[in-house]
Amino acid sequence: MKKQNIIEFGKKIIKLEQHTLGLLHDSIDVNFESAIHLISESTGRVILTGIGKSALIGKKIVATLNSTGTPAIFMHAADAIHGDLGIVQENDIVICISKSGETPEIKVLVPLVKRRGNQLIAIVSNQASYLSKRADVSLFVPVEKEADPNNLAPTSSTTAQLALGDAIAITLLQLKNFSTHDFAQFHPGGALGKQLFLRVADIYPNNESPFVFENASIRDTIIEMTGKRLGTTVVLNSENHIVGIITDGDLRRMLENNFETKSLVAKDIMSKNPKTIEANELAARAMEVIQNNNISQLIVVEDNVYVGIVHLHDLIKEGVV
Repeated sequence: MKKQNIIEFGKKIIKLEQHTLGLLHDSIDVNFESAIHLISESTGRVILTGIGKSALIGKKIVATLNSTGTPAIFMHAADAIHGDLGIVQENDIVICISKSGETPEIKVLVPLVKRRGNQLIAIVSNQASYLSKRADVSLFVPVEKEADPNNLAPTSSTTAQLALGDAIAITLLQLKNFSTHDFAQFHPGGALGKQLFLRVADIYPNNESPFVFENASIRDTIIEMTGKRLGTTVVLNSENHIVGIITDGDLRRMLENNFETKSLVAKDIMSKNPKTIEANELAARAMEVIQNNNISQLIVVEDNVYVGIVHLHDLIKEGVV
């Protein structure tokens, strides 16, 4: 292959797989609807099984089903006939993926599944195959040609299998009215999960809690700000109520105005009415307040009592964006 043909060849492969997806689109019929009802009305799990590359696709479909609210588990077809068939419990739905529908392991497995009384859904490219004829519902994946020049490597077929698995999972999601909140429960470590579950109280304890009283000297104020390494300090009155905040910007403005620092105290240079947030608030809300007010940190309170600082960098580090 000449170097200048590489790009065109890559596009040709994508085009071939795109064509297969078009065929799959046109093949979706009442059998798809029957499969969805079979799964949605079941009180058991969905068991995906297959051999070779179809097995790998089955694992991906299992992951998608689990993350979108449909309990699923993978069972390799070869392992199933050597002991793993015990994975399948009463009321479980078995989805068997096979391009040919004629592999030896599938021919052994299918009657065992049927004998146990489990419903069987086939994802198959050969409608006349052993698997297709014995399934309760057969989903046809039409494949005219694999994407490799020898028409051997599973490429177009596995792409179509994967797309059909996505169609099943997302249709089930829609039927269940699966919300973003539900999705986040299965993805607590992801960005969405953090937006819906991570609270300010989970973040601010990692920081120091700098504060000075309103009559503190500028020297003591600077020491507190630099010592606690947040570039800011809260200002409290004698009753420990928050009266202001001093940031590095306040110090800069003080110097730019050529004030005599020896005569100044914290309350002279502080910003009044600083933004606060309750510790129990969502971290995403803290990010919203910071962005809307073009500031870098928020004072954290519990029942109006100062407890700490949450900084923009903390929120970015946690992925709350």
